[in-house]
Amino acid sequence: MPAEIIAYFIDKVPEGWFEGDPVVEWDDEEILCTGVLPPSGEAETFRESSRAERMAIAADAESRFGRKVSWGVTSRGTTTLFTTQSTPVISRLRFRERAVLDTLIDAGVARSRSEALSWCVRLVGRHEGEWLDELREALTGVERVRGGGPTLV
Repeated sequence: MPAEIIAYFIDKVPEGWFEGDPVVEWDDEEILCTGVLPPSGEAETFRESSRAERMAIAADAESRFGRKVSWGVTSRGTTTLFTTQSTPVISRLRFRERAVLDTLIDAGVARSRSEALSWCVRLVGRHEGEWLDELREALTGVERVRGGGPTLV
């Protein structure tokens, strides 16, 4: 399905919206489609002028792929995301892990354990980005090999 999702957005996104093809990312709940605006493009102007068309593309994609669709743009090196999903994640944390979150709350870094956990995830993503990119590349190779293997049917 990954190639199908990418092809869908490359086909549906109107020419002229972005410089080059859109960048399409996804997980089990959401598809995020972003693109680089032309030099004179403004994020808010694009958001308002493309709203109806983006909503129509999103509705079709959500029906087709069973995931919510979010949008974003990059303008002058700054990426702005529109209405991305905030998906609850169930986790079991041990005492010391909860203590880390509670310390962030006590220090005023976060207002809740949920916000503190989100802060921790962003911090890891920022400081371990290269390692995470390498890990994602390795997983792509695993998916490719798995897809070429025998089937049980």
